Amino acid sequence: MIDKFSSKSIIDKPSFDHGLFWVSSILIAIGLIMVYASSISFAEANKFTKHQNYFFLLRQSIYIFLGLIGGFITFQIPIRWWQKMSPYLFMAGIVLLILVLIPSIGHKVNGSKRWISLFIVNMQPSEFMKLFTAMYASDYVLRKSKIITSFLKGFLPMAAAIILTSLLLILEPDYGAFFVILVIAICILILGGIDKKILMGLTIVVPIVITLLIYFRENSMQRVLGFYDPWADPYNRGYQLAQALIAFGRGEIFGVGLGGSVQKLNYLPEAHTDFILAVLAEEFGFFGVLIVIGLFSWLVIRAFGIAKDAIINESYYSALLSQGIGIWFGTQCLINMGVNMGLLPTKGLTLPLMSYGGSSILVNMIALAILLRIDWENRRELRGI
Repeated sequence: MIDKFSSKSIIDKPSFDHGLFWVSSILIAIGLIMVYASSISFAEANKFTKHQNYFFLLRQSIYIFLGLIGGFITFQIPIRWWQKMSPYLFMAGIVLLILVLIPSIGHKVNGSKRWISLFIVNMQPSEFMKLFTAMYASDYVLRKSKIITSFLKGFLPMAAAIILTSLLLILEPDYGAFFVILVIAICILILGGIDKKILMGLTIVVPIVITLLIYFRENSMQRVLGFYDPWADPYNRGYQLAQALIAFGRGEIFGVGLGGSVQKLNYLPEAHTDFILAVLAEEFGFFGVLIVIGLFSWLVIRAFGIAKDAIINESYYSALLSQGIGIWFGTQCLINMGVNMGLLPTKGLTLPLMSYGGSSILVNMIALAILLRIDWENRRELRGI
């Protein structure tokens, strides 16, 4: 009788997705190692870091610790609360994007005003806006489910919200976040069942808008030209891509070994942030890059698997939000990896869970905690708890 009771308790007790937890943990651990390996030279040469080679390792460790706390708290919150709060969180994100543009509040780095100074650290609202957009779009689709096929009543209000967000991001400018948020919103609307005519219109209008933005912004145009032929001007507009390609070339199949990268020695700009994959490729080669791609692929596929379980349980907000998070991670990974490999024009966008950055790692870990919570609720529902 005791055995039966124990067995029943084990079966009925809801668990969480251990695979998702450990894959995410492995990616974070790899990222922490690579942040340290790729930032040593930069930290030693930089007066701001007081020539401490462990400066970025220490700060990234603190960010991860804060992410663990934030993730733990997030896991305790029911998904229905996030659904209820999603419009308010989205509006809060809009306010933060406006605050960034105010000279006395916004903090400018490398010509872009994307951060709000919190004295000790800088907060990047666009990172939070990615999650808020996934939440808001998922809630909007469900609230407007009966009229989502209507252009005026269903599509236009959501389009207006995304256009406002996009304009604020373009003013910073932050084209990377603009594109990721646009993809998240459009994909969730498609999953929610927008009219095919609207979808066809988007496939025409969006590429035209993006092309015009690139054409009329000199810096973006130079990046596209540098992408087209980085070796035509390897010391100016093609410099970042040329250095990244050299890193990939040196890595070959199995790499030069941890710590053996030459490109991170102040040759490759943003080696610990946007181009961390290039350093990993140099030190661990094609094999190391393949492992990272495999881990991210599994994570994205699992997000859609959790969404499928949520649909079975008729938890449609959870399903859309899971898919939105999966689209977000997948899109950002594809862009970052494409830039590092010379498949896409250079764009300042971090590699989720791996690149250095407080706002990025914090929001990524909160998003994963939400995925774990959705999966946990799915298991409870399936077991009738």
